[in-house]
Amino acid sequence: MQDWAGVFIPLVLFILLSPGLLFQIPGKCRIIEFGNFHTSAISIIVHAILFFSLAAIFLVAIGVQMNLGP
Repeated sequence: MQDWAGVFIPLVLFILLSPGLLFQIPGKCRIIEFGNFHTSAISIIVHAILFFSLAAIFLVAIGVQMNLGP
C-alpha cells in the first residue's frame, strides 16, 4: 500500500499558507491581512514556521494516512 498523506498534506498546506494568497501574518498595516497578494521577509518566516509545525502535527503526531488503492 502507498501512503499519500506525505505528499497531499504538505501540498495543501503550501497552497493555503502561501503568504499573501489567503492571508498574511504579519501584514503591512495590521496583524492579519486577507488576500492582499503582498509579502515580506518576516511573513515568509512566520508562514514557514506555521507550515512545518502543522505538517509535523498532521504527519507525525496524529499520524494521518491516506491509502489510495485496492
